[in-house]
Amino acid sequence: MTVPAERAPAHVGAPLVRRWRPGWDLDLACTVSVLRRGAADPTFRREDDGSVRRATRTPHGPAQLHLLPHPRTGEVEARAWGPGADWALDGVPDLLGAADTTHAEFRPLREHTALHDAWRAHPCWRQPRTRAVFEALSASALEQVVTTREAFAGWRRLVLRFGEPAPGPAGVWVPPAPEDWLEVPSWEWLAAGVELRRRKVTILAAPRAAALERTLAMDETAADRALRSLPGIGVWTSAEVRARAHGHPDAFSFGDLHVAADVSWALTGEVLDDAGCAEVIERYRGHRYRVQRLLVLAGVRRPRRGPRAALPTHTPNRALRAHRPRRGA
Repeated sequence: MTVPAERAPAHVGAPLVRRWRPGWDLDLACTVSVLRRGAADPTFRREDDGSVRRATRTPHGPAQLHLLPHPRTGEVEARAWGPGADWALDGVPDLLGAADTTHAEFRPLREHTALHDAWRAHPCWRQPRTRAVFEALSASALEQVVTTREAFAGWRRLVLRFGEPAPGPAGVWVPPAPEDWLEVPSWEWLAAGVELRRRKVTILAAPRAAALERTLAMDETAADRALRSLPGIGVWTSAEVRARAHGHPDAFSFGDLHVAADVSWALTGEVLDDAGCAEVIERYRGHRYRVQRLLVLAGVRRPRRGPRAALPTHTPNRALRAHRPRRGA
């Protein structure tokens, strides 16, 4: 998609620069990989030198953040452009896991061999925290009920059409602001493969965006309750938002077609539903999303047998209706 001339990036000025030392062996790509909505996500870009560029919308305006690790010194060099540059730089420690204060308390059981191996392979993984609640919600809403492939394609199209080029070097885009989502015509939602049910989640949440950001100051239970008080946000969507924006290490993705089955198989050798998996991982309460993510990073998933689950028939983008997994609300 060609960038319209009137929306081309502004002149690249000098960035604000800060250095931060994590205090642990940070694996940058591993830590922030969960924030990337597919390989073609226009808001996120991995560079050949191991650095990451990420665009976000802050309380002070759009910003582009460039993170470059320096393994020899153990530091991360952060550069930021745009009105939200200071805010983005202030959030680098949280974004890279410094807010994950319960990390040291986690110990997998020896009998959970796959989890124990995943933990040993990624001992320094910490929960990222973006502090961008509405941004996480608008992306997660697109992933309800449909396949990852379809959701990521819709996200890319909508960001490129209704977001804006990020301040600084070209190549990444800032997601639409809440008011911009409200201006998306119905035919554009349909062209992106997003039916009424999913788009209503974002449309109804947009006027409450400021209140959503205030959930960052709440504990996990209160934040979950506040998010789920909004129409269309259930257990799954709340968990997806809180895992990314709030950095909650217990935000397990109940309601997903595959997560409970994969996690229960990895821990017990049996494929269980949400209720069965909940019993198995109760031992890890406070760290249940950590369990989920570590197994994903280690590539642990149950063997797939039989036909794949079909896409729901109510979605408008028929071209993407392949047999692929569905997600919950």
